[in-house]
Amino acid sequence: MRRLPDSQVFYTFEWSLAVYRAYSNTLQPLLFLGYDEADSLCAVVPLALDSERMRASFLCATTGDYCDFLAPIEHKNAFVSSVLEHLRQRNVHEITLANLPADSTTVAAIERVSVTTGYHRFSRTAYTCSQVRLSYIGRRPNDNKLALPGRKMVRRSLSAMGKESPVRLDHACDWTTVAPLLPEFVKTHIQRFAAMNRVSNLEKPDRQIFLAQLAQLLASSGWFILTRMMSGEKVLAWNYGFRFQGSWFWYQPTFARNLERFSPGFCLLSKLIEEAAEDPELKMVDLGLGEEDYKDRFANENRRTLYVTLTRSLAKHMKEILRYGTAEVIKTSPPLERSARKVVSRLRDLRTKKP
Repeated sequence: MRRLPDSQVFYTFEWSLAVYRAYSNTLQPLLFLGYDEADSLCAVVPLALDSERMRASFLCATTGDYCDFLAPIEHKNAFVSSVLEHLRQRNVHEITLANLPADSTTVAAIERVSVTTGYHRFSRTAYTCSQVRLSYIGRRPNDNKLALPGRKMVRRSLSAMGKESPVRLDHACDWTTVAPLLPEFVKTHIQRFAAMNRVSNLEKPDRQIFLAQLAQLLASSGWFILTRMMSGEKVLAWNYGFRFQGSWFWYQPTFARNLERFSPGFCLLSKLIEEAAEDPELKMVDLGLGEEDYKDRFANENRRTLYVTLTRSLAKHMKEILRYGTAEVIKTSPPLERSARKVVSRLRDLRTKKP
């Protein structure tokens, strides 16, 4: 599957295996394989069924920035049609396809075959993923350095954080080096969220298991990279990421909670992009899901993902379209949006007060 034009680390066998090992108590994997006329494997999509086996979704939807049906363009329609027909025969009523790239050929294939397989289709934008195409970054005429945003702020912050020792990036790529570092990464992430009165997703044991399994599996293939921004032996910021097929992924960053005033995450990303730009094997730094302001400052390209639903119930299909349309109208009116949020908050309070 790495031979496909848009191969992603999220599409690898290693990623699916890590998901299965971490979430096997709640997920029921359903793997579809497609073969060509020569009986060679040419297509695959890992799905998961809910406990009642009536709803299907991408197996990696809650962990992967991108999810897709993997098949060459000449086999895509037939493969998607076969999968949907098989799900219909298994009496799967709803299919949720989250984080499907909007530029994928799968989108057109689903449009063509969904009606003939008995499913009503609806899609909406899920995320706009920021990306940094390294060849698009300009250089300053006076010193030929990359023209990155916040240059002066980054320089001041690095100077302040590196009083005792110059700030540098340290990369761990093999499992024997990564394994003892992961607990500290998890602890830092949890502490940072707690300082904001929020709950880190790393509070969940299965998420911790997933990250450990994923790091071990990807490290064996040379695709994993745990980056630390350090001053001496002091860790200032982290990025749990990947290097795959010419892209460096900004997947799960965090930083020391007492350094927020110095924007350590912004500084880490700036230094990471600078380093990536000097590597001829890298073409892009992919900032992934989440539309944060700091990502927009660096991005010179983006990729849209879709949330696609397929349902056999016309009533549910129309209800979803109506709900989405209503939500979009409310977003255009701040007073309506505030009123809607108040109603939702009151309903939530009423539920929690029930004995």
